[in-house]
Amino acid sequence: MSLVPFLSLIVGAILFAHPQLKAHPMPNSLLQLSVGVKQVHVQVQIPLNELTAAWGLNEDLDPAQFMQQYQPRLRAYLQAHIQAKTLKGDAWTIQIEDFKLGKTENPINGLYYELQGTATMLPPKGEDLHHFMLHYDAVIHQVVTHTILVSAFSKWRNEKNRQQVGTIHLDIPTGKILPLEVRLDEENNWAEFSKMFFLGVEHIAAGTDHLLFLLALLLPAPLLSAGRRWSKYGGFRYSLGRLFKLTLAFTIGHSLTLLIGTMRWISVPAQPIELLIAISILVSALHAVKPVFGGKEWWIALDFGLIHGMAFAETLSNLRLDLPQLLLSLFGFNLGIEAMQIGVIVLCLPALILISQCAVNGKFRNVFAATVSIAALAWLLERISGEPNLLTKAIAQGINYAPFCLLALTIVAFFLYWAEHKSFSFKFQNLKS
Repeated sequence: MSLVPFLSLIVGAILFAHPQLKAHPMPNSLLQLSVGVKQVHVQVQIPLNELTAAWGLNEDLDPAQFMQQYQPRLRAYLQAHIQAKTLKGDAWTIQIEDFKLGKTENPINGLYYELQGTATMLPPKGEDLHHFMLHYDAVIHQVVTHTILVSAFSKWRNEKNRQQVGTIHLDIPTGKILPLEVRLDEENNWAEFSKMFFLGVEHIAAGTDHLLFLLALLLPAPLLSAGRRWSKYGGFRYSLGRLFKLTLAFTIGHSLTLLIGTMRWISVPAQPIELLIAISILVSALHAVKPVFGGKEWWIALDFGLIHGMAFAETLSNLRLDLPQLLLSLFGFNLGIEAMQIGVIVLCLPALILISQCAVNGKFRNVFAATVSIAALAWLLERISGEPNLLTKAIAQGINYAPFCLLALTIVAFFLYWAEHKSFSFKFQNLKS
């Protein structure tokens, strides 16, 4: 037996037998792969303390100082320790981008610093992007207890679609770090378009703030306005027309900024956008009490749609997709958003029209507006402080009961209308007005 395998067996025995070593595992490195049209993108995450151990540096080294001093060396180091080859042994071209320093936390290791970088791997012309050999031994070539976890995202990257590829670690019997054979799932465009469509649906279904904004804006839509007050029910055709205009204006607004934000033509920090969304909800709640906008609701819906679209873009803007994939994912995601919005409006339409014809309409709008205003203020506080509060936590849990709330609203609306009119027959003049 050669010396290296013998020493490796000793190390392995110690790791499995020594209770303290097992009780205090060190954080792993992560490689996350994403297949593009012509290349594979790699996100690299290396725990700082493991890298400094591999480099023989002082463990107490200041993280910011490390980034200033070792950024060039870090890129060269990764370039030397990552390689991809075809099954025939032909090398891929690899380009390393800059690293940044981040913090991460998990239940086992607690809070620690990690180096986060990206690389692009380009295979020889005509070679398969989905099947190759990955050679990677950063850190582990010195710290033999280290492990590298390798996973992959679909083209339309979503945490739920992550594929576990395998691990890279010291092979105890041979004392070598063996390459990992990577086999990535190939996915057709229709399947991925469908995923993005349902991601858009889910984004609205789980977005309590977007739903409340939309409902508050549409609540007074069936009503006529007289001066600075909401008046009587304007008729079915009038209501449908106003609902259509408001929805269309909001759709045009958020579709435009969803495109701009996703394509990164304009970059706006997330916090101001989230603050403006909370403010838009508050303003729409006030508008439900009295007509704030003086007949120009669709212009306001357009403006607020622009704001909400930038928030929608956050879901897609971090995808490392090539242009054809990005455009198709953008279309599918936006279509899912629209389908969900239309579904919510269709489900709410009977209740909105029935309540607008009841004497309690004013009181109902006031109670609903007060509830929405409290939620908007809670979100505003959360987004200023950066910390969730009891109310926002409760709202996040309450979204699970939204279908039941909508059903209850519809039942109450039918009951109130019946109690006043003793009938469910609409007046024909209302349908023609």
